[in-house]
Amino acid sequence: MRRISAIGSLLCAVVASAAFAQEHYTEGPVWECSSYRTKPGHFDDYMKYLRENFLPTTDEGKKQGLLLDRKVFLQPPSGKSDWDVMICTLFPTFGKAMDYSAADEDKWKAIEAKHYSTTDEKKQEEMASKRFDMREFIGTSFVREVSLKPIK
Repeated sequence: MRRISAIGSLLCAVVASAAFAQEHYTEGPVWECSSYRTKPGHFDDYMKYLRENFLPTTDEGKKQGLLLDRKVFLQPPSGKSDWDVMICTLFPTFGKAMDYSAADEDKWKAIEAKHYSTTDEKKQEEMASKRFDMREFIGTSFVREVSLKPIK
């Protein structure tokens, strides 16, 4: 019985803190940010790859409502394991960012088929795989954008 009471108290505290936090801001869209470290001598190659492949496909995805926006961030790395290129994609909700949608997948496949001039997914993967020679994946994080509410 004590265990149930403790769990109940903890759950109430979590819900109360979440509700309290909501008074400070309004929830906004969700950014999916993936960070990469370009391999020595390949920064320009990777930027060209992004311009040729990432930019046109995400522009089309934006037109079709698959994402709200996208940005590329650069920073001088502070260590060997730090990123120098971060690619962020903006979605309206966590669900849109993280949940699988067959309809969205079909739209992305059509965009990629048009971009790579083939519906053969193995050929598309082969053409896109050259990016692996240019960079190393560091990680992905999902962050919610919020709008702070003014103090009254």
